Amino acid sequence: MTEPQIRFDDGAAYERMMGVWSQLAGEQFLDWLAPAGGQHWIDVGCGNGAFTELIVRRCAPAGVDGVDPSEGQLAFARTRPASRIARFKQGDAMALPYGDKAFDVAVMALVIFFVPDPAKGIAEMTRVVRAGGNAAAYAWDMHGGGFPWDPVQSELRALGQKIVYPPSVDASRIDTMRQLWTSAGMTDVETREIIVQRTFADFNEFASIGLTTPSIGPIVRAMSPSDVDKLKARLRDQLPTDADGRIIYSARANAVKGRVGK
Repeated sequence: MTEPQIRFDDGAAYERMMGVWSQLAGEQFLDWLAPAGGQHWIDVGCGNGAFTELIVRRCAPAGVDGVDPSEGQLAFARTRPASRIARFKQGDAMALPYGDKAFDVAVMALVIFFVPDPAKGIAEMTRVVRAGGNAAAYAWDMHGGGFPWDPVQSELRALGQKIVYPPSVDASRIDTMRQLWTSAGMTDVETREIIVQRTFADFNEFASIGLTTPSIGPIVRAMSPSDVDKLKARLRDQLPTDADGRIIYSARANAVKGRVGK
């Protein structure tokens, strides 16, 4: 039987599920990159443009190209203010539709674990970046419990449910990222952890998002009402809640950057 796949085709739904988390992590990621202004960027796997928007807002780029396989995601990206500068194109991370040395900076934001062959994706990033340019990525630490919706996945596993993971989940390991970058011939390779925190007004807000994601929603919908109630009760017991009923917790991403050689 073919394993179910995680697909993101609805840009608005992705914004609700991951847009806030993505930009929280993206802010720290860009602080770490500290890029110069006036550069040409490619955002590989740009999705609905959440991170592209940050690039435009914070980095004063000369231009940004966003590439993603989902036209549904790209349609949402084109509605963002970033579209005044950014161009969005359908494409494959493992076969980028650009010539050699076309960009100064290539980034992957929360994408590398979805690329079927991460090494090929990194090779494409280095191909389209000029010598001396930069390639960088960040991804949720899936194995280390850093995924924003890990509390839900943990409780589903405890209830005997099978979790669907991205096809290249091992690429989210920080040591794997370093190896991918050095194997691609990059120099000055560095890695770091990024920790971000998000606040939900109450459990209902958390559940309305966390129980409906593309990887979790199908599992929850297939459960019996009594099992869903049990899942919610377990989550209520586990999630950190303050005196006002707000849920505040952290997620963690691994990040890598390097300089492209000649």
